[in-house]
Amino acid sequence: MQKSRFQISLYVLIPIIFSGITVFAVIVTYQLVDFYQKYQVDTAWMLRTWGIGIALFTFLCALLVTWIILRPIKKFIRDAENLPAFPKSQLQSAVDQKADDISQFNIIFEQVTSLLSKVEARELFPEIIGQSKVMRGIFSQILKVAPTDATVLITGESGTGKELVAQSLYQHSLRKEGPFIKLNCVAIPEGLLESELFGHEKGAFTGATTQKRGKFELAHGGTILLDEIGDMPLATQAKLLRVLQEKEFERVGGTKPIRVDIRIIASTNKNLVKLVQEGKFREDLFYRLNVFALHLPPLRERREDIPSLAQGFVETAPKSAEISSSALQLLMGFQWPGNVRELKNVIERAAVMAEEGVIEPQHLPAQISGGLVGQAMQEVPEQASLDDRMAEIEKRFIIDALTRADGVQVKAAQILGIKERSLWHRVKKYNIDVTTIKKST
Repeated sequence: MQKSRFQISLYVLIPIIFSGITVFAVIVTYQLVDFYQKYQVDTAWMLRTWGIGIALFTFLCALLVTWIILRPIKKFIRDAENLPAFPKSQLQSAVDQKADDISQFNIIFEQVTSLLSKVEARELFPEIIGQSKVMRGIFSQILKVAPTDATVLITGESGTGKELVAQSLYQHSLRKEGPFIKLNCVAIPEGLLESELFGHEKGAFTGATTQKRGKFELAHGGTILLDEIGDMPLATQAKLLRVLQEKEFERVGGTKPIRVDIRIIASTNKNLVKLVQEGKFREDLFYRLNVFALHLPPLRERREDIPSLAQGFVETAPKSAEISSSALQLLMGFQWPGNVRELKNVIERAAVMAEEGVIEPQHLPAQISGGLVGQAMQEVPEQASLDDRMAEIEKRFIIDALTRADGVQVKAAQILGIKERSLWHRVKKYNIDVTTIKKST
C-alpha cells in the first residue's frame, strides 16, 4: 500500500522557515531582556552573543535552502551543456562577461526552451520546413485554433506555404477523419465558380446534362479550403456569406436548401482590407472570414530557415547534389520575392546544372549571384566544419547589416531582427571592427 505524501510549495515552506527563525529570535531576546529587568544582571554580552549566533544560524539556513533549491538546477545545466546539440555561444559570452548565476540560468533555460520548441515543430509539422522563432509562433497558433471550428483566414505573399498551413490545420483538427476539399478561386472561370462551389441541377444551364454536387456538399463533415479568396467575384461572395451564416445553400438551378456541416479555411495573397476600402470585397464577408487570422511571413523575414529549406529541396531534387558554403551564402542574402516556391525552383534548377554534384554560385541565376552587397566573398576552406561555415555566413550577414545601417548597431539589430545586446555579443565574438565600417560608409 502506497503511503500518501504531503507536498508543500516552496512559496509556503521557505517563508515559514525564516518567519519561524525570526519569531524564535524575538522570543529569546524578550526573555533575556526580561531576565535583566528582574535580576539586574548584566546581559549585554549574552545579547551580543545571541545576536551573532542568530545571524550565523540564519545565514546557514539560507545557505542550506539555496543549496537544496539550486542543486537540481545546476545538475540539469551540467547535463544540458554536455549535449552535442546544445548551443554554447551565448553561454560562453555570459561567462566572458562574468554574468551572475541568475543570468546564466536564464540563458540556459531560454536555449533549452528553444531546442524543445524546435523539436516539437519538427515532430508535429514534418511537412513544413521551418524552425525559426516566427514559424514556431505560427505552429503554436495552429495548435490553438485547429481543434476548434473557428473560420481561419490565412494571409501572406505568394509562395509562403499557405496551402501547407491549411493542410496542417486540417490534420490537427477534430475533422481530420472527414474530407478535405480544396478550391482555387482564381483558377476557375467566373461563370463556373458558383457551379463548382454549390453544384448544379440537371438542365440548370447549357451543358448541365446531369446533376453535380458542389465542393461545399462534398466537404460535408470535413473542411474546405477556399484558396485565393480575394479574387472571388462579388456576386459569389454574397452567396458564400450565406453559407457562413446559415450553413446552407441551393445548387445552381435548384430550389431545395442543402444544409452542410463544414469548417471553412480561406487564404489569399491580397490585402483584403484594401480591397474592402476599394469596394472589391464585401466588408461583412471579410469580418466573417477574419475570425482567426494567420499571417505567414515572407522568406526574407525568416532567413534562418533558408539552409534547412535548401537542404530539404536538394534531397528531393531531380538530381542529387550538395550546396557549397558560398552558394548557400548567396541564397541567404537574396530577397526571394517568390518566397519558398522560388527557392525550391532555384534549387532544383541548380541541382540539374551542377556537373560534379555540388551547387556553386555559377549554377545560380544571375539575380541571386549578385545578392550579397558590400561584402568580400572570402572562400571558406573545404575542410571547414559546418559550424565554421555557418559562423562565416553569420559574420558576413552582420557586416552587411552594419554596412546598410552606416555602422549604427541599433539599426543593424533591427535589420537582422535581433536584440541590440545579441548583436553586440556577435560583433565581439567575430572581432568585427564597427569603427572601420562607419568610416567606410
